[in-house]
Amino acid sequence: MLDLNEIRDDIDKIDRQLVELFEERMKLTTEVAEYKIETGKKVLDPVREKAKLEAVRKLVKNPDNVHAIDDLFSQIMANSRKNQYMLLEKMGQTLREPYEAIDEIDKKDCKVVYQGVPGAYSYAAMINFFGRDVDNFNVSTWRDAMEAVKNGKADYAVLPIENSTTGIVADVYDLLQEYDNYIIAETYVKIEHLLLGLPGTNLDSVTAVYSHPQGLMQCDRFLDTHKDWQRISQANTAVAAKMIFQEHNKTHVAIASKEAAEIYGLDVLKSGIADQDNNTTRFVIVTKTRKFVKDAKKTSIVFETANEAGTLYNLLSHIIYNGLNMNKIESRPIEGRQWEFRFFVDFEGNIDDPRVMNALRGIQEEAKAIKLLGNY
Repeated sequence: MLDLNEIRDDIDKIDRQLVELFEERMKLTTEVAEYKIETGKKVLDPVREKAKLEAVRKLVKNPDNVHAIDDLFSQIMANSRKNQYMLLEKMGQTLREPYEAIDEIDKKDCKVVYQGVPGAYSYAAMINFFGRDVDNFNVSTWRDAMEAVKNGKADYAVLPIENSTTGIVADVYDLLQEYDNYIIAETYVKIEHLLLGLPGTNLDSVTAVYSHPQGLMQCDRFLDTHKDWQRISQANTAVAAKMIFQEHNKTHVAIASKEAAEIYGLDVLKSGIADQDNNTTRFVIVTKTRKFVKDAKKTSIVFETANEAGTLYNLLSHIIYNGLNMNKIESRPIEGRQWEFRFFVDFEGNIDDPRVMNALRGIQEEAKAIKLLGNY
């Protein structure tokens, strides 16, 4: 019978040899990096790597090991590239674009734009972050808000980016990729949907309910108890409340916030109508200038990758290799390019942290395109 301990001892001996050889190889890749710095050559050489993989496959004696060897050497070469990227950063060969580090956001002497009307959850997010006295104005669409920041009409825009129950706000993700505006902060608003109506409204006579599509969806169970009510979508919940006020029709009601009820003089007909109690929306604060708060703890990027096996894994491995915790990844289809996607990634870290810069450097070198969305 085979002795398991003897087999393990043999494996340990081989592992020691592998570690020795790996460290020797990494030392040589450092010399390669130094050569590339002197000559200006790129770290990633796909032609060389392809030829190298073909060569090591030919060395394999057992055909069953070909795939494993291919995977092993792919990872060895990936680690070599990461080591070279770290060395490039240490030697000052950075790809980092200039930015301004600030101590804190000036919340008093600024102008803020939000989408919707007073009483909207975006309005509540603005008040939550900047305070009630901030100079502000509203626009009809999220694109209008991004345009206002781009054109200098507003210093900051407040945009919803994801909801804890219904997921991402896809259009906002697309706008973040499209515009050269940067996330500088985030804030959270607990969504408390209320059924609002004109004073004296009788629920038995209601025929229609207005709200944002997500508001209607998030109160689906309650609305199912009133199947005869027509569900009418509006641009946002506050617009729905405003319409009830303007129409002055007691057969119509709205699903909106307490703040909207106060602003438009509506009664709270019923509270606690949302399907879930822990409904929260995350909002981002965006600005035109490339500036970040010094103690920022989260980095957001978007990148495009080739439609090839393993490319997404290889790009995300730069985050893992540098010991950074990835919080989120979302994919969005690229318009006009069938079955191609952009990936939005959030991970922990400050842009002044060498580990963050190493990760960004690696992704920038190997992705088809990358954009830093913000550090906040």
